[in-house]
Amino acid sequence: MAATVQTFFHEETFTFTHWVQDQATGKVALIDPVLDFDQKSGRTATRFIDDILKQIQEKGAQVALVLETHAHADHLSAGDYIRQQTRAQVVIGKPIIQVQETFANLFNERDSFKADGHQFDVLVAEGAEVTLGESVFSVLATPGHTPACVSYFLNGTDVFVGDTIFMPDIGSARCDFPGGDARVLFQSVQRLLSLGDDVVMHLCHDYPPEGRALASSVTVAQQKERNIHMRAGISCEKFVEMREARDATLDVPRLILPSLQVNIRAGALPEPEENGVSYLKLPLNAL
Repeated sequence: MAATVQTFFHEETFTFTHWVQDQATGKVALIDPVLDFDQKSGRTATRFIDDILKQIQEKGAQVALVLETHAHADHLSAGDYIRQQTRAQVVIGKPIIQVQETFANLFNERDSFKADGHQFDVLVAEGAEVTLGESVFSVLATPGHTPACVSYFLNGTDVFVGDTIFMPDIGSARCDFPGGDARVLFQSVQRLLSLGDDVVMHLCHDYPPEGRALASSVTVAQQKERNIHMRAGISCEKFVEMREARDATLDVPRLILPSLQVNIRAGALPEPEENGVSYLKLPLNAL
């Protein structure tokens, strides 16, 4: 089994979208794709993802899957747009239902929104396998950042970890979102670090400090040796103490309210109202 990975960076949200292509069949999975969104005007656009889709089309390849690692709070997903353009299936962890329930309450969603996961095509749980031609993604439940976080372990060589862990000099993801848990995240990362030193971790974000180049991947061995939050020798208790103290100082993500309203719908906008316009809500004094 062989697959190639190509990565694109969405500068406005510091997000990586990964293009995985099965070499035997040409089938493509897009992991954590981004929809352009201008918060000031309320306008969405598809420039970023259209450029990727154009390159895929030029290669004569076929997008078969959109793999979401979780319901992101820092960017809008392009999952539904890709599904409309390519008929790809949108995949996410089954605990998305819990996330939908939480945020349906926050946004006081209408009865037309059902928190049952049907907005996605495939809900996966620990141990599931998602096939891409002759390649296989093994699903690893890696909650902690959110309860619905999953990682996708490709052909035993590469793993796509979402926000579970970052570059070694950045550390780990926050755990103060609803359903987040620093102790659970620590256990999830330990599991990822046990996959094998040569396994390549593909990240969802990078926020490089001055003097370091942007990086979208790192080996397990490098994480074990250098990660400032999760390297070998750091105990769960020490990590939880650090993570909870750090989370208490962090601002609410800039796009959390628009992102989650879209991302619990697999990247679709809320249903248009009687005037034909879709609206995003801004709950006051609720976070």
